[in-house]
Amino acid sequence: MNILITNDDGIYSPGILKLAEIASEFGKVRIVAPHVEQSSMGHAITASRPLSYRKTKVGNFDAYRVNGTPADCVSLGCFHWEKVDIVLSGINLGPNLGNSMWHSGTLAGAKQAALLGVKGVALSTPTQTDEYDFEQMSPYIRQVIAYLIGEDVPMLVNVNFPFAPEGIVWTRQSIRQYDGLVKPVEDPMGRPLYWITVVPLEPADEGTDRYAIEHNLVSMTPLRLDLTNESQLVKLSGRKIFDQE
Repeated sequence: MNILITNDDGIYSPGILKLAEIASEFGKVRIVAPHVEQSSMGHAITASRPLSYRKTKVGNFDAYRVNGTPADCVSLGCFHWEKVDIVLSGINLGPNLGNSMWHSGTLAGAKQAALLGVKGVALSTPTQTDEYDFEQMSPYIRQVIAYLIGEDVPMLVNVNFPFAPEGIVWTRQSIRQYDGLVKPVEDPMGRPLYWITVVPLEPADEGTDRYAIEHNLVSMTPLRLDLTNESQLVKLSGRKIFDQE
């Protein structure tokens, strides 16, 4: 099995090395990741300039750094490897839950895989300090990979690990309203700067990804590329939008 690994934290992130170490138990691993951090880039692609693809030392793995986004990395990784069976994106140093799925570069790596017809899995975990200890979650990372490389599983899955997992559950995306307040500040020269806050206005619903993490459960959310609101489509399709002459 050929396992392509990417992330949005950059090729030298400890999360991508840990993921590669565990994934190597299941097949041949190749790392293709951004040369610098690309967090919150969403599904951006580079269309206005050429991209580089350079051999890089990451542990003992076959690894390449790209001066582009996570989606770029997956495209180049699949181009340079004859057959990719699965793309693993992560382990992101920070959660990708609920609304953050819309701008997650980590999830974009997995989505790009699905767009190319390859199974894609995004993996993330919350962080508290600059020191990262993956040992408690490693058995669960191993279980998740072992399950998702199998047959008859979703093509696109978003996975989040708590610090000390106690189980694994399937979840849906948490949709909550956030304050979205803009906090103006000044730099040392008195020039205006702005912080955009993301404080939730309501608790997470049971059965959601965020609820699972709050209860020390690994969250696995099956996703799809089609964003169509089907119930609204059925409701609206019988309406006349414009008067016909």
